[in-house]
Amino acid sequence: MSNVGDTATSKSTMQKILDTVERVGNSVPHPIVIFLILIAIVLVLSHILYMLGATVTYQVVDPDTHKIETATTTANSLLTANGIRHIYTRLVPNLLGFTAVGLLIVAMMGVGVAEEAGLVNALIRKLVAVSPSWALVYIVAFVGILSSIAADAGYVVLIPLAGAAFLSVGRNPLAGLAVGFAGVAGAFTVNMIIKPLDAVLTEITNDAIHMVKPTTSLDLTANVSFSIASVLVLTVIIALINNRVIEPRLGVYQAGKTTDAQRGRNDGQLSADESRGLRYAGLALLGVVILFLLLTVPSGAPLRNPTTGVLIGNSPFMNGLIGVIMVLFLATGVAYGIGAKTVNNSAAVIAAMTKAVASLSGTILLFVVISQFVDYFNYSNIPTLMALSMAEPLKNAHIGALWLLLGFIIVVLIIDFVFTPAIAKWAIFAPVFVPVFVQLNVDPAAVLAAYRIGDSPVNAITPLNAYFAMVVGFAQIYDKNAGVGTVVALMLPYTLWMAVIWILLFVAWYLLGLPWGL
Repeated sequence: MSNVGDTATSKSTMQKILDTVERVGNSVPHPIVIFLILIAIVLVLSHILYMLGATVTYQVVDPDTHKIETATTTANSLLTANGIRHIYTRLVPNLLGFTAVGLLIVAMMGVGVAEEAGLVNALIRKLVAVSPSWALVYIVAFVGILSSIAADAGYVVLIPLAGAAFLSVGRNPLAGLAVGFAGVAGAFTVNMIIKPLDAVLTEITNDAIHMVKPTTSLDLTANVSFSIASVLVLTVIIALINNRVIEPRLGVYQAGKTTDAQRGRNDGQLSADESRGLRYAGLALLGVVILFLLLTVPSGAPLRNPTTGVLIGNSPFMNGLIGVIMVLFLATGVAYGIGAKTVNNSAAVIAAMTKAVASLSGTILLFVVISQFVDYFNYSNIPTLMALSMAEPLKNAHIGALWLLLGFIIVVLIIDFVFTPAIAKWAIFAPVFVPVFVQLNVDPAAVLAAYRIGDSPVNAITPLNAYFAMVVGFAQIYDKNAGVGTVVALMLPYTLWMAVIWILLFVAWYLLGLPWGL
């Protein structure tokens, strides 16, 4: 890693490569046009595979019932009568079922009020004032990784705040967006605490284990040790990539592109009104925390699972966590506005919410097209056919367990370019690979850890990530010429180095025989 930025020659070479990636990427059409082209490709490819009779038979875990089922998947054509009926009837349901739309709108209703009132700017400046300047990138990366506890909320909340944080201290906001995106997307499957995704992945793993060892199971903490180590290592890697590759390449941001109000006061000093606003916001935060403690902590609390009583995992609280985030930003934003005298009445609050939602119009239009592509792609069964066609030869390869694990990671990394849902992929891969590794006396926790690595880094560079286009929109706030190539060029070093270092960490962990969990 140290060689990345130690010499002018290596930096120049890297910069030329990334500049080429950006130039080529930005020469492609608007993302909406790209997805329309992809839809056309899927239409034709689905019919070709249908005519060829492409089919696979495999075992899969049902994520709802946790039963192992034998399934046969055949290519579905979108150009047959059934396919055309599907396209015709799914336009609105596809958009309504695209969770990214709801998450984005609901989150921005609260964030918009906090931002318009000035809370976000004041908090960032306060953070900068009390933290060493070098620590900002580490804080953003670390918080970005931990944001996965709130599922996809990190995409719509943390990433734009990261850009604003960098801008507030005179650093390039595009670099801030990249650091936030790397943390949120590139390390999405690990955390320092148990999150809802862990429960689902563990259950699917156990169902696959039971195919060959009915009495063996993993618990929720099966990957905790490796995940904690991964968070710490990836935080450092993200910070180093930013400091040695991304910011040197971007150079000094042209402050003239934004107003003084947008930049904030770089000295970090707060006025008396702003300080009072933060105190009010702190009281509002305390009130929100008390409210949700009452709704979650007592036995039988309404936001616990009504059947099992659990809070973490499948519970109303975790399933509706975006609502907590919206209320948190809304309450603290209003309280700050009252204290800082930037919000005078309810009309101002409603205006801020309206402005925030209105700013999403272009993104929502893009989501309309993306949601259609995702549905057509899944209907065609092309992702499943691709995944299994790559998995089967690897499964039958007669190589050592460690090499097989590394091959598995590479396969998942490749598939993640076109098939991003973590749970859906694991439901397909777990019954294929977990029994094989169990029979090779490999700890199933190691297999799950390998899957976490393969499923994460590529999320930051694949345009098929539902939030990729949204990040392009964030970049255009600071650079009107930014496009797909801009974001890919920003994120490519993160993806490559995170994948390499993470795999090396996995290999060292495996060879040393360290415990994967607690």
